[in-house]
Amino acid sequence: MMDLTAALTLGDSEARAALAILPPGDRTHAGAHALRLGRPHLTLDWSAEPLLRAAAYLRLGSTGAARQELRGQPDTARPAVLHARAARLDRAPDAAALAAHAARLARAEGDGNALIAAAILNAEQDLSGADRAAHFAALRSLAEGLKVAELTGQPADPHLLAVLAHAQRPLNARKAAATAAKALDRGEPGSPARVLALLALDRPDEAHAQAQRGSLAAAWWEPFAGLVSAARPPATTPGTDGTAADG
Repeated sequence: MMDLTAALTLGDSEARAALAILPPGDRTHAGAHALRLGRPHLTLDWSAEPLLRAAAYLRLGSTGAARQELRGQPDTARPAVLHARAARLDRAPDAAALAAHAARLARAEGDGNALIAAAILNAEQDLSGADRAAHFAALRSLAEGLKVAELTGQPADPHLLAVLAHAQRPLNARKAAATAAKALDRGEPGSPARVLALLALDRPDEAHAQAQRGSLAAAWWEPFAGLVSAARPPATTPGTDGTAADG
């Protein structure tokens, strides 16, 4: 009989059939598993847990619905990270302040996963500057998330690695490609990690296919596609040397 993980890689109907035969105790974790494997719609069908549902809505770009799920949640690190992600997806003016607030709460609570998520958000905010100074600022933000992995002995988070690859790209292209390859290898299908890693490797068609596979809203990855496009050398007209004198 097909297990849930295998079914989730095939499609929604197969996943629903696999869920129906799971023991009740195993169904509790099915929503989180669906989100991890790029099926946020199934997470919303299967889970009543507000933070998990908010995360699923954010994958879909439904920031208003995510905020509704977060209403009444305490001002602690994990809800704060989700509020900050919603602001980031909306390009809200308070996005940077919310990400910094989430990081402060995560440090105070000793919540490593929330701190990694906040470090990613802070780095994304840094990268919106799109100059070398912005990339160095992003590296500093991500260093805090990398430190969590070092202290816990766990592999670095693939989403963090994918953002790190974009921060490294204009500074050391070879290192960025190696980092992106790690993120791609560790990222789940349809995840932000996999989409951003493919963009960092300048494989946009595959990135778009992965975003579609995971129902990942364009607001997650369009800023990174813009970074990659901006870093490409300008095209030259055939028969010219590409200098300013050509015009």
